[in-house]
Amino acid sequence: MEKDNRTVRRNVGIFAHVDAGKTTTTEHLLYESGRIRTLGNVDRGTAQTDWLEVERERGISVRAAVTLFQWKDVFVNLVDTPGHFDFLSEVERTLRVMDSAVLIVSAVEGVQAQTEAIWHALRKLSIPTIIYVNKMDRIGAEEDRVLDDIRKHLSPAAMPVHFVKGKAETFQGTFDLWSAFPASQDPNDGPAFLTAQTELVETLAQTDETLLERYLNEGMPDPSLDLKEWKSEFKSLTHRCALFPVLYGSSSKGIGIKELLDAIITYLPAPSGVSAGPVSGLVFKIERDKSMGRIAFIRLYQGTIRNRDIVHNLTQGLDEKITQIRKIDGPKSEDIGLLEAGDIAAVCGMQHVQVGDVIGSGELIPEEAKLAVPLLTVQVHWANEQEYPRVIAAFQELADEDPVLALQWLQEERELHLKVMGPIQLEVLDGLLESRFGLRVTFGQPSVIYKETLCGAGEGFIAYTMPKPCWAILRFKMEPLPRRTGLEYSGQVRTEDLLPQYQNEVARRVPEALQQGMFGWEVVDLRVTLVEGQHHVWHTHPLDFVVATPMAIMDGLNRIGTKLLEPILQFRLTVPEEYGAKS
Repeated sequence: MEKDNRTVRRNVGIFAHVDAGKTTTTEHLLYESGRIRTLGNVDRGTAQTDWLEVERERGISVRAAVTLFQWKDVFVNLVDTPGHFDFLSEVERTLRVMDSAVLIVSAVEGVQAQTEAIWHALRKLSIPTIIYVNKMDRIGAEEDRVLDDIRKHLSPAAMPVHFVKGKAETFQGTFDLWSAFPASQDPNDGPAFLTAQTELVETLAQTDETLLERYLNEGMPDPSLDLKEWKSEFKSLTHRCALFPVLYGSSSKGIGIKELLDAIITYLPAPSGVSAGPVSGLVFKIERDKSMGRIAFIRLYQGTIRNRDIVHNLTQGLDEKITQIRKIDGPKSEDIGLLEAGDIAAVCGMQHVQVGDVIGSGELIPEEAKLAVPLLTVQVHWANEQEYPRVIAAFQELADEDPVLALQWLQEERELHLKVMGPIQLEVLDGLLESRFGLRVTFGQPSVIYKETLCGAGEGFIAYTMPKPCWAILRFKMEPLPRRTGLEYSGQVRTEDLLPQYQNEVARRVPEALQQGMFGWEVVDLRVTLVEGQHHVWHTHPLDFVVATPMAIMDGLNRIGTKLLEPILQFRLTVPEEYGAKS
């Protein structure tokens, strides 16, 4: 789908395992493009995209940060994501709205755990990706070894587009493989450069019959004359996720940054979408502003949104008025008044909006790739009993920004429970509460999160007809499914018996009803089918199905019974060959 506005854009996410140099790379991209005049430093807490106090203190990213720059007439929306596993939910939400990605790999450590997790998500969502090998100046950095690692654990279709000059401490940069080898350079590098160039051309020849025939008849093309067609084919294959350009650099020294900027606008696609047609957008991030209240970051896929427009929140079924549309640049922002298809902006005025809400039509919204699955739950404790309303409100605000926290407030017991990814997240939450809300809390000992699943197949039924006026009759068929299947829901009820708006309400409430089973844990891996449903012309109110749905689901769980599921983790242990066991 072609864009119908004149602005050329890229929406790019920066992803990496922790300490691969992601934020440093982002900082240099902003500096080299002229967006900032002075380079920040992660260790000194002055990086442009690490603007939260807790990020500056710790020298790590804990929230996805949206920034922008311009390079050669192309406007780039850049999202710098956290690298630590505990903040994987931020990565997950960003992935869903990105049109392209830069995946950073350390030249020394190679492919690491989170590198692989992100890569699999990128492939599931078919997001064109550049692989940038950072820290080439470090002792132990070897481009051949790390390329083998990338091709083994990520994709054999990873293809260098630059030839490395110098090794480790002598690393100077790269030569573009699409050009002729510079005569002024060390002639000893010439044969290796030509070998790499030949591999690039032969790889492309195998993907296109016309290029293959040309290569067989004419041999290696003259780099100074006719590599344009070959480069165009490489770009097309990158857009289709059939090839993945590999670049090398040292971000801390600013080496390879201009090449990466050129690659972003050359190899990565412009966002799809048309400004004509109904609005279709996705909320992927929520922040709070002291004056404007809740701010929703929206990736718009179709239509346009302007200040003072009324937009429909499809997920929540309500309309809200836009008061202001801002372009965000780290901690700074400006009112732009307009959000067009293919762009990303922060929208103010929607006081009920949540992360993951669909704005307008849902037809163009991409699927999500689940990465963040909390395995621990903790109880929050506060010293001063009078502070508990403020503590609840503060955590509710944090849970709005990160729904994975799954805030659970047991009012009668006056207990507050959270789901977390790990201990680093707890430390950051502690710091956020103190710096942002002026509150001090402690956390109980973390306990493992279990899940539940059905013991067998059966039915759940409810006839919610008293006290009048109310009328909602539901019958669900409930069946267990294989592990990791999740929830499958469908309806087999005629619209004459149950109006579509009531059926839609039931569909929205079923996942909520399964959040707490017979043992208090989420019920997973099951198929729920609505096989019977009735409304009453006079007595039914839409809220009747909000009440009836969890009652029918709980009836089914009680009849069938559930069993506990313990978390199981898979891992691969990688060690240097000299330390491995020998037979």
